[in-house]
Amino acid sequence: MKRNQLSISLEKAWHYFSLTYDVVWNVIFILLIAALCLVCFAIGAGAGYFAFLVKDMPVPSPDEMKKEIYHYGETSHMYFANGVYLGRFRSDLDREAVRLSDVSPYVVQAIIATEDEHFYEHHGVVPKAVIRAVFQELTNSPVKSGGSTLTQQLVKNQMLTNEVSFERKAKEMLLSLRLEKFFSKEDILEAYLNVVPFGRNSSGRNIAGIQAAAQGVFGVNAKELNLAQAAFLAGLPQNPFVYTPFAADGSVKPDLSAGLKRMKTVLYRMKRAGYISEKQYKEALSYDVAKHLAAPKPSPFEQYPFLTMEIERRAKEVLAETFAKRDGYKPEEVQRDPARFRRYLGEEEKALRQGGYRIYTTIDKKIYEQMQRIAARYPYYGSDNVYYTKDKKTGKMIPHRQPVEVGAMLIENKTGKIISFVGGRDYGREQLNHATQAHRSNGSTMKPLLVYAPAMEMGVIQPATIIPDLPLSIGSYTPKNADGKTHGLVTARYALQQSFNIPAVRTYMRIRSRHPIDYLHKMGVTSVAKQEEANPALAIGGTHIGVTVEENVNAYATFANYGSFVDAYMIEKIVDKNGKIVYKHQSKPVPVFSPQTSYLMIDMMRDVLHGGTASSVPRYLTFSADWAGKTGTSQDKRDSWFIAVNPNVTFGVWIGYDRPAPLESRYKGLSYSQRTQLLWARLINAAYQENPKLIAPPKRFLMPGGIVRRAYCAASGFSPSAACEKAGLVRYDLYNTKFAPREGSGEEVMESRVVVIGGRRYVALETTPEEFVTREVIVNPKLLADWGINGEGQAGDASLVSTLKENGRPPAPPAARLAGGKLVWNRHNEPDVIGYRVYLVNETGERRLAAAVKADEAASFSPLQPGAAYCVTAVDIAGQESAPSNLVSLPSHSDQQKSGGRLLPRPQVPRTDMAEQMGFLSKMPLSAHAYGDGKG
Repeated sequence: MKRNQLSISLEKAWHYFSLTYDVVWNVIFILLIAALCLVCFAIGAGAGYFAFLVKDMPVPSPDEMKKEIYHYGETSHMYFANGVYLGRFRSDLDREAVRLSDVSPYVVQAIIATEDEHFYEHHGVVPKAVIRAVFQELTNSPVKSGGSTLTQQLVKNQMLTNEVSFERKAKEMLLSLRLEKFFSKEDILEAYLNVVPFGRNSSGRNIAGIQAAAQGVFGVNAKELNLAQAAFLAGLPQNPFVYTPFAADGSVKPDLSAGLKRMKTVLYRMKRAGYISEKQYKEALSYDVAKHLAAPKPSPFEQYPFLTMEIERRAKEVLAETFAKRDGYKPEEVQRDPARFRRYLGEEEKALRQGGYRIYTTIDKKIYEQMQRIAARYPYYGSDNVYYTKDKKTGKMIPHRQPVEVGAMLIENKTGKIISFVGGRDYGREQLNHATQAHRSNGSTMKPLLVYAPAMEMGVIQPATIIPDLPLSIGSYTPKNADGKTHGLVTARYALQQSFNIPAVRTYMRIRSRHPIDYLHKMGVTSVAKQEEANPALAIGGTHIGVTVEENVNAYATFANYGSFVDAYMIEKIVDKNGKIVYKHQSKPVPVFSPQTSYLMIDMMRDVLHGGTASSVPRYLTFSADWAGKTGTSQDKRDSWFIAVNPNVTFGVWIGYDRPAPLESRYKGLSYSQRTQLLWARLINAAYQENPKLIAPPKRFLMPGGIVRRAYCAASGFSPSAACEKAGLVRYDLYNTKFAPREGSGEEVMESRVVVIGGRRYVALETTPEEFVTREVIVNPKLLADWGINGEGQAGDASLVSTLKENGRPPAPPAARLAGGKLVWNRHNEPDVIGYRVYLVNETGERRLAAAVKADEAASFSPLQPGAAYCVTAVDIAGQESAPSNLVSLPSHSDQQKSGGRLLPRPQVPRTDMAEQMGFLSKMPLSAHAYGDGKG
C-alpha cells in the first residue's frame, strides 16, 4: 500500500516536473524567439536606418578617395640660393609630409597600441566597438570608450566634418569599409600619421603630422624618435592642447604631468600588446622628457622678416601668373577683372599656405646676413627727425620721432639675380620694404638713365660735347646746381662727374621731343609715368612718386650688360610636393642701348669715383674692382643715393626719412653724401668677404668695337682749329665712331677784349682803358644758339661773356684808408666800374700813376713808400674816371720815431688843388708797367 502510494507520488512529481519543464522551456523558447525577432528587428531597423542615413551619399571612386585622403595641407618651404634651407612658409599650421618608411617603428607600434589595437585585423570597422559606443550613447553612459578605428579617424578628418551625429557616423563607417577595400594598411597608416594634430611646437605654432611633431617637440626627424619620445607623441592626438608641453608663446608649460601620464598609458599598452619588453618599458618610463624638449627656435619670419615677406609677395605674384597662364589668361587680363583677380589671389594664397611647395630664391644667405648686420650697426645714419601732427580730439600737436631709413640692393648683372638687399633698419617699427616697395626721388641718379645715355644713343652728345652750365629758366622753373653757382661751358663728362644740374636739364630739353622716357620704361622703371616727360625737372629726379631702389639699381645694370636690360628677380623656381616644377624663372633680355653708348656711359661714371662726387668711395673699399657709379640727391637733401656697377654686379644704397625731411648736412664729421657712400662701401665690403669672386672680378669692362679716341676743342667740342690749338684748348676723349667730333669752320673760337667784374666777363668797349682789359679766346656766339643761349661764350674758365651797360656818368670817388701797412678801399657800388687807379702824390704836389687794379682783384695796394701820399680813383667801362679819394700816407721812419712808433696824420692837401692836379695827370700817357701785357 505504502509502495503504491510512493509510486503514485513519484508519478505525480514527475508529471509536475515535466509539466513545469515544458512550460519553462516553452517560455524560454518563446523568449528566445522573441529576442531573436527583436534582434533581427533591431538589426533590420538599424540596417534600414543606416541605409536611410547614407542613401544620399555619393559613393566615391578609388581615385577620388585617394585625392581626398592625401589632400592635407602641407607647409611650404623656402630656400636661399644654392638650396640652402631658409625655413617654413608662414601659415596657421606647420605640417610636413613624410613617408611611412621614414617614421620610427616605435611610433607605428605606439599609435596602433593606443588608438586601434586591432588595426591589422579589421576591415575598417570593429562591430563590437560600434555597438558598445552606440549603447553608451543611447544610455547616456558617463563612460565613452569610443568606437573609431584609425581608418575611421582618417575618413573623419579628410573626407567628412567633425559634426557629431549618427548620419556622419554612418557615412564614416561606410567610407572606412570602402577605403580598406582599395588601400593597404600601410597607405592608411601613412596618411593618418601625416594628418593627425599634435598640439604646439617649441615656437608656439600649431603642428600636425608626425614629422612636424618630431621636429617641433624634440628637434629630431620622425625616423630618429626613440621609444619614450614616440610614446609621448603618440599620446598627444587624443587631446593635443592638453597634453602638448608648450604654451602658445612657445614656452614650456610649468606642469607636464598630463602629457607624461598619457605617455605612461601608451607605454603600458605597448607592453600589453607585446611590442616592448618589461625592460624597455621601465627604461622608457625613466626617460626625462622635459630635458629633451626642442629649444625655442625663431621662425623664419622672426629671423628674416623683410626677406620672408618679400619672398611671400613675389611667390604669390609668380604663382598667380602661372595659374592664370594655365587657364589661358594673360597677366594683364587678370588685373583688369577684379573677380578673376580675387579668384587667383585666393588660389595662390591657399596653394602657398597648404600646398607643400618648395620655393627656391636667389638670395645668398651669408651675404644677406652680413648686410643686415652692417645696416643694423651702422653709426652714421644721422639724427632722428621729429615732426608733429595734430590730435583730432584734443587739438594738440603731437611729436613723432623717425630715424633715417635705408634701402639697398645687390644684383648680378648677367642673370638679374637679386643676391641680397636691405629692406630697412627695424621691421618692427616700419614694415615697408625700402629696397623693393618705397618710391623716392632718385635725384641725380636719373641723369645717366634719362638724359646722358639716351642723348648719346641719339647722337646728340658724346662725352666731350660742350654744354653750357649757365643760368637757365624754363617758364617758372629755374634749375640750380648744388653749389649755387654756374661753371660756364663744360663737357658732358665733367658735368656728370661733378653732378651739375643745369647741363642735364639743358640736354634733356634738347631730346625731350624724342621721348627719352621710353628708354626708362625699357629698363623697368615703370613707376615714372609717360605723362611726366613734359616736366623738365624729371631730368634730375623730379618725379611724381619716385622710383624704388630695385628699379634704380636694376636700370643701372643695363650699362654693365652693354645695353641689354635683364629684369631683376628673386624667385628662382617653385616645386610642388611631388617634385614637379610649377614655375621656373626665365630671363628675357631687352635691348635698350648700343654697346658703344653703354661703355661710354660706364667710362663717364668711372670719373664720378675719381675726382667726382663719389671720390671718397675708393678709400672706403677694402678691395679693388672696375667700379663706375653715380651719386644722387633729391630736393632739400631729402634723399641720398649711390649706385655703382662693375662687370659682375650692380649695388645701390638709398638713405632718407620715411616722412620726407632734409638729411643733416654733417653728422659726426661726415656729409650726408659721405655717409651714404661709406654705408655703401661697408655693405659691399661685407659682401666681398663672403664671395670675393662675385663681388670683385679681376676683369675690367671691355671696350667694344666702334669707339675711337679723338682730339676736340675744349671751347667748342669740334675738331681743333688752328685758333683752338694756338689757345692751348686741345683735349682728347672717347667717341662713338658714328658721332666722332665734326670739323668746324675754324671760326668756332675767337680772341676778344673782356673785362671781369664779380667773376663775370663783359665785352670791353673801344674806349675801355687797356690796363683793365683781358684778351681771351671766346666761343663764337653762333655755337650757343643750339642751347638756346644768345650771347658770347669763352673758354678758359668757361663763363659767359655779356654786355655791360654804362650808366653815362663818371663814378663817385672811393674812400681810402691805411690798414696793416696797405692802402685799401671799398669796392665801388656802381656796376659799370671795371677797376681802380692808384696815384702817388709826392711832397711837391706832383702825382703819378702807381698801379691799375682790376675790379676782380684785391682792393688794396702795397708796398707803400714811407712819407709818401696816395689816392685812388674809380674807372668805368667807358673810360670815365672819378675824382680822387682822400689822401693816405705811410709815415716816414723819422716821423714814427718822433711819435713813438704811432702813425702820424696824413698831410693835408687842399681839395681844389688836388682836383686840379689829378685832372692834369689823367691826361698823361700811361706807362706799360701799369697794366701789364694784356693777359691779366
